[in-house]
This record gives sequence, structure tokens and C-alpha cells, in this order.
Amino acid sequence: MTSSTPPPANGLDTQATDSRKDSLIEYPSQFPIKVMGAKVDGFVHAVTELARQFDPTFDASTIELRDSRAGNYLGVTITITATSREQLDDLYRALSSHPLVKVVL
Repeated sequence: MTSSTPPPANGLDTQATDSRKDSLIEYPSQFPIKVMGAKVDGFVHAVTELARQFDPTFDASTIELRDSRAGNYLGVTITITATSREQLDDLYRALSSHPLVKVVL
């Protein structure tokens, strides 16, 4: 017998696409996130605290800092232990909505 379900109009199997999307990152894994903001007191501390909220094992000694050319902005790279897509999405939202943060990559 054959299935009565026609193939998708776009030719893509949506179940295969969804599972592939979920498997792009293997969990748990070390996941770097770049956060940029104005070079002001409290910026690095704020990023560190947010990282700890979403990854209790976060090691602040792994933070990398990079000044902008003019020295007005600071790039902070944090590396967290990613345990799920939901965790990463929530952390990105928290970082992006923080008033000291300009860009999250």
C-alpha cells in the first residue's frame, strides 16, 4: 500500500527539516557568544551575571575582552555550556534586552 499523503509542495520533508534544525548543535557543548556594548562600568559584570543565570557552571576566567578601535565600545566573548536550544534562546533574549548591551552574536 502507498501513503495517501501527498509530498509537500516545496519538495521538502518538514519532519526531516525540523529534526535537522534541532541537531545543528550537539548538547551539551561549549558555545561562545559575543556581546557588544558601550565601554562603561558594570557592563562586563552584567554580562557575567546573565551568563551565570543560564549556566551555573559558567567560568568567568574564560571571558575574552576586546576594545573597539576608538575605545568607546567593548566586545565580550563568553563561552557557556549550552544544554538546550531553549537555554540559548532565553540567554540571547536576556542579553539583547539588557540596557547596556548593543549587539549579541
